[in-house]
Amino acid sequence: MSSVAEVDRTFSSPPRRPLVAAVVLVVLALVALLGIADVQPPAPRPATIAAGEFSAARAFTHVERLGQEVHVTGSPAADRVREYIVATLRGYGLQPEVQDTVGVNAGKFGSGGMARVRNVVAVLPGTASTGQVVLMAHYDSVQVSYGANDDGAGSSTLLEVARAMTQGGGDKPRNDIVFVFTDAEEACLCGAEAFVSRHPLGQQQSVVLNFEARGSSGPAVMFQTSDGNADLIDVYAHTPHPVGTSLAVEVYRLLSNDTDFTPVLAQTRFTGLNTAYIDGSTVYHSPMDRPSTMNRASLQHHGDEALALAREFGRADLAPLMKPASGDAVYFPFAGLLVRYPAALTWPLAILALLAVAALVFLARRRGLTSVPRTFAGVGLAVVPLIGVAVAAQLLWALLVAVRPGYGELLDPARPTWFRFGVVALSAAILLSWYSLSRRRVGPVPLATGALALLALLGIVFAAVIPGGSYLVTLPALFGALAGIGALYARPAFAQVGILTAGAAVATFILAPTVALFFPALGLATGAAAAMFSMLLGLAVLPVLEPLYRAPTAPRHRRLGSAPAVAALAVAIICTTTGMVVDDWDASHPEPTHLMYALDKDTGRAEWVSLESAPGAWTSQYVRSHQRLNQQFPVLPEGELSVGPAQAADLAAPKATVVSDETASGRRTLHLRIASQRDVRFLSFYGPVGDHRVLSATVEGREAVTYITAQDRFGVVFNGPATSAAGLDVTLVLTGAEPFKLRLVDGSDGLTGLPGFTPRPATVGVFGSHSSELVAVATTQTL
Repeated sequence: MSSVAEVDRTFSSPPRRPLVAAVVLVVLALVALLGIADVQPPAPRPATIAAGEFSAARAFTHVERLGQEVHVTGSPAADRVREYIVATLRGYGLQPEVQDTVGVNAGKFGSGGMARVRNVVAVLPGTASTGQVVLMAHYDSVQVSYGANDDGAGSSTLLEVARAMTQGGGDKPRNDIVFVFTDAEEACLCGAEAFVSRHPLGQQQSVVLNFEARGSSGPAVMFQTSDGNADLIDVYAHTPHPVGTSLAVEVYRLLSNDTDFTPVLAQTRFTGLNTAYIDGSTVYHSPMDRPSTMNRASLQHHGDEALALAREFGRADLAPLMKPASGDAVYFPFAGLLVRYPAALTWPLAILALLAVAALVFLARRRGLTSVPRTFAGVGLAVVPLIGVAVAAQLLWALLVAVRPGYGELLDPARPTWFRFGVVALSAAILLSWYSLSRRRVGPVPLATGALALLALLGIVFAAVIPGGSYLVTLPALFGALAGIGALYARPAFAQVGILTAGAAVATFILAPTVALFFPALGLATGAAAAMFSMLLGLAVLPVLEPLYRAPTAPRHRRLGSAPAVAALAVAIICTTTGMVVDDWDASHPEPTHLMYALDKDTGRAEWVSLESAPGAWTSQYVRSHQRLNQQFPVLPEGELSVGPAQAADLAAPKATVVSDETASGRRTLHLRIASQRDVRFLSFYGPVGDHRVLSATVEGREAVTYITAQDRFGVVFNGPATSAAGLDVTLVLTGAEPFKLRLVDGSDGLTGLPGFTPRPATVGVFGSHSSELVAVATTQTL
């Protein structure tokens, strides 16, 4: 392929190219900032604001109370949190009730989890109800966390919404508003399961709004919906500051993550929306999740959305909204609005974008600016930076983890901003390097049309695989192609630049907020996602980047040609280095470490255990080899774990007592009492690996799973067993009368006081995990 440098084959050749390039970049930077600002939370409002409005200051008083202490399911601290919620609701004139029952695991991947739950349920009756709106949040925390954000934010939001709707004046809602504060979400989603399966209000058709937090800051993103969400999205669009994308819904459907919304979606009688703020993920499930770490702007956004949705659904005719619409909506934030259109338009728009790009190529070819082979070359070449930036982003994270091993346990650094700028700058450096190396040989127009063609082709792929995310590439390709066609016919050169910039601005408005939202969603640990979205934006704006370089007719100047890429790379290095300096471990942001203690009473052997992939200096004091422990301690994950010898502590093992044992027709029915001999968070029991003899299991009156596929055994993990002083009432029905080995494991929390344990220094913290600080004691009984 010969060089095209001898003639000027570009969409536009304005004079004063450096000045034009600077103006265009400033315009696009401002557009990006406006788009990103549009998805930021609003300023928190003071307690003096009108009674009918949501005030983050008022809600934060609840956060301070709910986040005073660790309040795991079944603990006295959880009782105190629940009592506070009940008293607060009564103070608003409501009549809350406590649903005391047993819930079972309702996650996408059940693990035999069960729990004694105590949900708080209160109803604000409607004036002429057409159905009920359920506002849901969980009030329990994980075993090492104060739960101020997760989910003190959701619970406090519900309390402040209840206050605004009962004491704020104004019209009463037409429909019943049900406030549900669930228990045992962290353990097994058991509170939500118990509500939807065992509470009378949970049997009714409803619109359910769930509120969560997976961090300490950021906008409240509506990230999950029920199927057939078009009508719900129309209502959501009328909230004061909607932040949500149909792409997030598509991605979340593919993930294994669970919230209380999971058991809701499992029932066809519910429709609804799930909202959470997710930035600041280093506090998630950790001891750092305290009121002091909460960004009150995020709480304000949570509350604004909750109150607006409660009022919108509260006044609507719920009959059509409680059923799935005929289809989903495609939606995304754009210039202060929530743009939405029916998913049925996904394919027509994708095809239209492809045709628009084809028209652009045809017209550009007629003008001698490109050829079909060169455009195809541009398509193939455009894949290179897209893949390259994904690899580079992951290599950058690997380098950061190598320099600072504690990052390996995190989704994101504690202070991620500089690193995020670094990834964006790295994306720009890769794009500009690729463009500089390719433009003279292939040509600016073939590269630009090839990039738009790649976006259009991705639009076809997305329409087939993740239709809710197709807009990310389809619309930039469509408007980019239309801008390119307009530039071919416009005169003078500055008008051409203006039209091309307008097309690039559309892509920027769409993709810049996506980049900003995906950084906290997946973190730098999966920085490839945000980096690839950054690169898609770069490919969409290629035509307006051309003035950064000398005209194709000018003599080649290698230093000037490489200057933009070098400058971007320098910015990436500076930002990353600054991030490393700023984000050092300290008492406010300690290095995360994981350690637990496992004692096998049958052998008298104890082990320190860590889930750290590469144990750091502090953890390495305790662990020094690797071992599989999942068969002896089924509550631990499979695979080799970091372990080290520990001194056996004087801890009593759980015990199973046979109440009755009967065999008839080849079936053995065992009635047991299984109890811990110490204060524990959970009590679990398992059959032998590979044993499929358990036909049915009943625990505290609820049917339990009889087989855990991932572990190839029967097993139950019961959370909050301290409420059953006499032990858990368990009935097993087995095939055959042969002896049955039952592996009993209970777990308490806190390593302080164990022989050989030394408290962590201030700069070393606890990793947010369901097994952090766990003390597990196991024994086997043959029945």
